Amino acid sequence: MVPLPFCKDGKEVRVKEIKGGRRALERLSSLGIYPGAKLKVLNTKGGPVLVRVGESRIGLGFGIASKVFVEEER
Repeated sequence: MVPLPFCKDGKEVRVKEIKGGRRALERLSSLGIYPGAKLKVLNTKGGPVLVRVGESRIGLGFGIASKVFVEEER
């Protein structure tokens, strides 16, 4: 498991754990980011971490993205 900002661009990952308080969990869940969700990492460099969740593109700040732990899909 690695924090989302440390994934390589273009990888498909699955959320394994979110390490944060209730507010962080609620915010991420409202964006479709929760344990078991599948994401595609679009960009982790130079600004917000960009991911695709379903058909949506979402930008996350480094702090909240660092609470999302993922594993690469095989």
